[in-house]
Amino acid sequence: MRLRLSGLLFLLVISLPSGNVFRNDGATVRTCTRRGGNCYFGCKLGWKWVAFCHNVLSCCIELKINKPPQVNLP
Repeated sequence: MRLRLSGLLFLLVISLPSGNVFRNDGATVRTCTRRGGNCYFGCKLGWKWVAFCHNVLSCCIELKINKPPQVNLP
């Protein structure tokens, strides 16, 4: 039972990485916002990973040039 519960929790965490599911703008952490980014569980397409936020979240900065074509898909 514990293995199933932890597996379910793991799947929940990795299924919400990009912040697109609930249309959130990421967490605001001072060290990340100074770099011009937002904190997510993982970076979205067209964003670049910069650093960690509180050892769990990722600080991501939006790419200005050379964005992949998948960014424009709905």
